[in-house]
Amino acid sequence: MKTEGHPILNNVCYLDVSSGKRFLTKSTMKSARKEVIDGEEHFIVLRDVTMDSHPAYTGEKRIVDTAGRVEKFTTKFKRSSKAS
Repeated sequence: MKTEGHPILNNVCYLDVSSGKRFLTKSTMKSARKEVIDGEEHFIVLRDVTMDSHPAYTGEKRIVDTAGRVEKFTTKFKRSSKAS
């Protein structure tokens, strides 16, 4: 079997920025930031959203301000009343 064809797996810690939860795993990803966790060196990969903080997994409902979107669209793309 060829040795150069296989990716190198690294110890990686995915860090959820919003909740602070850490997910330890192995991955081909690397980062400039490293940290020793449980006696092993891990690459720290920052994530904005993970299963720990995503509303689909947590069941949390978030309100998105959509008021005025239709009005903005219609005024932006409203045809002029002048005949061409």
